[in-house]
Amino acid sequence: MIPFDLLEPPSLSAAVKLLDPDDPTVRPIAGGTALMLMMKAGVFHPAKLISLRKIEDAYSTIRPDADGLHIGAMTTLGGLERSAEVRKHAPLIVRTLLTLSNVRVRNVATVGGALAHGDPHMDLPPVLMALGATLTVIGPAGERRLAVEDMFSGYYQTVLDKNELIAEVHVPTQGAKKAAYFKVTTGSADDWPALGIAAVIEGDAGKMRSVRIVASAATEKAVRLKAAETVLTGNAVSGKLLAQAGEAAADGVEFIADIRGSAAYKREMMKVYVRRAVDAALVGNDGLQ
Repeated sequence: MIPFDLLEPPSLSAAVKLLDPDDPTVRPIAGGTALMLMMKAGVFHPAKLISLRKIEDAYSTIRPDADGLHIGAMTTLGGLERSAEVRKHAPLIVRTLLTLSNVRVRNVATVGGALAHGDPHMDLPPVLMALGATLTVIGPAGERRLAVEDMFSGYYQTVLDKNELIAEVHVPTQGAKKAAYFKVTTGSADDWPALGIAAVIEGDAGKMRSVRIVASAATEKAVRLKAAETVLTGNAVSGKLLAQAGEAAADGVEFIADIRGSAAYKREMMKVYVRRAVDAALVGNDGLQ
């Protein structure tokens, strides 16, 4: 790697001031699990990195409120995995993290970094989107709120300005909602997925009152499968209905090919795993046990 400057501001607001929206060689760094790989591979050559490791401890905490959880952006994925509050309010997150990379990565990688990186293969974004999570983002103009589902704009791209940082994630309490996440891999269980499907459902097999289904990895960004949601919402579960939802999901998105599978393969997996995720959520088998 080429030499670079490393700055360690003591606060999030100070970190924002050090970011230069006109200089692509200045980047924030949290856990660094993705950024350091890019640097070692020669994909990214920073002139200056703004470390977030010494900002306020408040951004590394998890605290519940009446509606759910406030998760600081510097909270590690390992911290999420081990949190009793996350297990209580959003058990789908805990179950998902068990197959996200490995324990060494989870102990370093942060929630904010996992979202801001914009990698469509990550397991956490589709789960947070299906749960209806929102973000608090801080920039020079102050704070703004943003739904996680509105954050991703393309392949490794987000709507964040170059001088904005994620401060925290708010996750509504899962409560009685039924949920499942299926990770389809061609390798080990903790490998990057060829397809990720998250489903969160209010209601039961007799009538699904509200349905949120999100796909990742097979598409250029994590995306809600709204056509499939429309097919399912307000209806009772049947094999025919689930098949229709799978077809609607596959017809409603554009697939990308990579080393984990062709576009045609991922399209067929989408049909299968939308059906499986909805069925698994309703019967209490999330596919990760």
